[in-house]
Amino acid sequence: MFSESKLLISRCFLAGLGTQTFVFREDRIPQESPVLVVSNHRSFLDPVLLTAALGRSIRFACHHYMGQVPLMREVVTTFGAFPLEAPEHRQQHFFSQATALLQGGEMVGVFPEGAEPMVKLTGPNTVGKFQRGFAHLALRAPVRDLAVLPVAISSFEEHSVRSGVPLKLLSFFDPSEPLFDRSGWHPMIIYQRVNVLIGRPYWITVERQQQYRGKKAKAVVAELTDHCQGEIAELLQRGYL
Repeated sequence: MFSESKLLISRCFLAGLGTQTFVFREDRIPQESPVLVVSNHRSFLDPVLLTAALGRSIRFACHHYMGQVPLMREVVTTFGAFPLEAPEHRQQHFFSQATALLQGGEMVGVFPEGAEPMVKLTGPNTVGKFQRGFAHLALRAPVRDLAVLPVAISSFEEHSVRSGVPLKLLSFFDPSEPLFDRSGWHPMIIYQRVNVLIGRPYWITVERQQQYRGKKAKAVVAELTDHCQGEIAELLQRGYL
């Protein structure tokens, strides 16, 4: 019931904003396996957009400050997201939360670029460097038949509005984030027309898990990270399939 409600709310919210969404290669979405969704990230709409496009409830890891700001905290947690902890506990909390969700058969979503594209406006077809935490999670988690699914959000009509939230205010809730230590306002991108492009899934096999526990750990982490970043970058350049 919660999944259906979240899906309905997502689609109604996008319809209310007038966002037209086009989804390509839905056949690549695994239906019987736990899935870790990896996507580029430029807009506050991205979790809502991916939920509506993939047709399933997705539990997103979100920025630490979202769990600190009153009202915002209630909204994101009610919607199923889990805010990350402060830096000293962040990695352990992320691994434990995400692993439990995947073991429960839920779809988990991550944005490996971090907060930078949300604060520094970038072009719709660019993707930043991926942090590797999601790859460690996928290879370390005791989850059978896990699929890591790269998804590209390719906007071809959008507008940017000022959110009314100064970045300096956010630094009060999360002083550890250097991106908030600047003047100006937090930008908000609203998609008008956007493609959601499903990439080729990367399957976490027993062999890859064994490599991760051995001398090839660094290589297999790099392979998974490069696969997702490369797949998304290629899809963004093409804009369609």
